[in-house]
Amino acid sequence: MYVDTQKHPSTSTRRRWRPWLALLAGMFLGTSLMQIQQVSAGKQAGGDALPLEDLRTFADVLGRIKKDYVETVDDQSLLESAIDGMLSGLDPHSAYLDAESFKQLQVGTTGRFGGLGIEVGMENGFIKVIAPIDDTPAHRAGIVAGDVIIRLDDNPVKGLTLGEAVDIMRGEPGTDILLTVVRDGEQAPLKIKITRDVIRVQSVKTRALAPGFGYLRITQFQSKTGDYLRDKLAELKAEHGGALRGLILDLRNNPGGVLNAAVAVSDVFLDDGLIVYTEGREPASRLNFNATAGDLLNGAPMVVLVNEGSASASEIVSGALQDHKRALIVGKKTFGKGSVQTILPLGNGNAVKLTTARYFTPSGRSIQAKGIAPDVEINRIKIAAADSENDNPIEEADLSGHLSTQETDAADSPSPTATDQQDQAAQHTLPQDDYQLLSALNILRGIAILGNP
Repeated sequence: MYVDTQKHPSTSTRRRWRPWLALLAGMFLGTSLMQIQQVSAGKQAGGDALPLEDLRTFADVLGRIKKDYVETVDDQSLLESAIDGMLSGLDPHSAYLDAESFKQLQVGTTGRFGGLGIEVGMENGFIKVIAPIDDTPAHRAGIVAGDVIIRLDDNPVKGLTLGEAVDIMRGEPGTDILLTVVRDGEQAPLKIKITRDVIRVQSVKTRALAPGFGYLRITQFQSKTGDYLRDKLAELKAEHGGALRGLILDLRNNPGGVLNAAVAVSDVFLDDGLIVYTEGREPASRLNFNATAGDLLNGAPMVVLVNEGSASASEIVSGALQDHKRALIVGKKTFGKGSVQTILPLGNGNAVKLTTARYFTPSGRSIQAKGIAPDVEINRIKIAAADSENDNPIEEADLSGHLSTQETDAADSPSPTATDQQDQAAQHTLPQDDYQLLSALNILRGIAILGNP
């Protein structure tokens, strides 16, 4: 058994870690020689001071690992693990990205990438699903927001970093992975097999719900989502004679994405005013984003659908529209990710994803760990049709002695209008099992009627 009886490192040990100390000093902070001299002399105070004693400890541990660990470990692996641990210890969203991860992140913001199709984060050492993305393998397999992944095939998640877990979930299209998940309401963990595929995300989808009422869904905020939304909204308006009586904006299970895309989407429905602002330590992280003139919906009423899987950019949009009283927020409280991550490329092709600011709604609300509370809370429930054999309500015609019908000529009978026929046809296109959407449409109709008697 190895026992260290030295209170201070020996001369040979100091020589061994001295080059590492110089490297780490430059790598971590890029501090000037004058700053280092001031720190070592104890003249510089505050959070910017270079922690030389801690760096000496770090370098000493590094030297002990290289000398005494049971297996040889290369320097690059040790340093990358140290950097990864340093960042992952800050918050669930800061991370060290190797060249491949950095590339995947860049591709993901444009709408085509590989994997399962879920946005994930770390919680108590396990992987928590923020939201599955529409029309992806994870969504089709039944993964839902809030699922906690505890195993990836035979690999326990506990002890893995977020990056390591994501690397395991990625793979060749057509290959399978077995996820073991813990879900609220289920007594035992669920085993869900998912076949990997190339993920092609259609950022914006639209459909007509009823005459004059449109539906617009954003699945993820990508760099061009604002442009896509404007095009789709123009198409939707053209289908309804150039104007809409109301619009449902569906942000459920939208895990977020690019901040500028959230600003662009909010701007589509606002004439002026603040959309969102960010605050951080550095002056460059303190930004205000304001709307420009031109509400493309011309003030028509809006309902925004959200749930527990609505995060980040989704919360920026719903918070801005709620604060400006431009839309009614309906559904469940959102995820609560109110922080901004900045991608900082490094010279070796890798990058650091670092939390640099918090964002706030126009009224000054921080969403971080709080989320957006809906104006009207509606749970997600299943709707089942009544059994027609047992559903025989009593009518006037069933009463004894009821008055007979006074027939009128067919010419005097009101015929269904084109609008009535379109309305009936639209009812058949609605997803009857989506109670939140059906409720949102009824709310939207009510607002339109009250606003336009």
